[in-house]
Amino acid sequence: MDNNTLLLFAGIGALLALASLIGFILKRRSGGAENLVVDNLIARINAWWVMVAILGVAFWLGHVAVIVLFYLVSFYALREFLTLTPTRRSDYPALAAAFYLVLPLQYLLIGISWYGMFSIFIPVYVFLLLPILASLGGDTTRFLERASKVQWGLMIAVFCVSHVPALLTLDIVGYEGRNLLLIAWLVMVVQLSDVLQYVCGKLAGKTKIAPRLSPSKTVEGFVGGVALATGVGALLFWITPFSFWQAAGIALLVNLLGFFGGLVMSAIKRDRGVKDWGHMIEGHGGMLDRLDSVCFAAPIFFHVVRYYWA
Repeated sequence: MDNNTLLLFAGIGALLALASLIGFILKRRSGGAENLVVDNLIARINAWWVMVAILGVAFWLGHVAVIVLFYLVSFYALREFLTLTPTRRSDYPALAAAFYLVLPLQYLLIGISWYGMFSIFIPVYVFLLLPILASLGGDTTRFLERASKVQWGLMIAVFCVSHVPALLTLDIVGYEGRNLLLIAWLVMVVQLSDVLQYVCGKLAGKTKIAPRLSPSKTVEGFVGGVALATGVGALLFWITPFSFWQAAGIALLVNLLGFFGGLVMSAIKRDRGVKDWGHMIEGHGGMLDRLDSVCFAAPIFFHVVRYYWA
């Protein structure tokens, strides 16, 4: 990691330390009694410490470690997605191909920087392969629904997520060797938007923006969170190849995509009758609960950067 990356992680550590201090003070003021809001806040902060530490270690180890990290992220996200979808015995060949063929091959293609193939491997070849494998079982019960769910799982949990480490493959003139900072910028801005939308919604939220999909989301929280996170993204232009105003525009774009990604994933959860995708991350739910916004923002961010800067 270069000095800019170390400085960025030091800043994140300072923010988390401040958040931990606030959580400690709030817990002391409650007299140590059980308080669901404060306890959930502390659990979320502690989980962020762990997630930032894991990402920091991967950055320190280098590009291969980052690719492996996101491979594991995709694996657990795909498992969460497919766990909530009904499957039948005839789906096993397609599921086995998804986990043990498609997933590793997608990340291998990123590891060897084969853009032409990793960009179409899942949307084209795998899109056609999976229903073929499912049809070989001869089971037509809810066939379209079952096939589309596996396809959707791969698109969201593998194809979309894989565009985060794919940023390492971009050759940007004057930005050589700093692509890890693009990953840090994207993840931090989008995740910060989620946090700030939650905070602004709790402080000033009144008007529900999508009560049937996500009752906790409000217009005030959305506007405040997106605006503040966009401002932070603009202020962090110095770790990117963007100018201040370019960083602001791209931050606004990925924050909007992240918000709508969260709504889409909430709609899927409501359809399946669950609140969270899982319980892997204390205070946050499952892997997909933490990644839903990144899933929708990452592919667009990757292609915007590739088209205009690479």
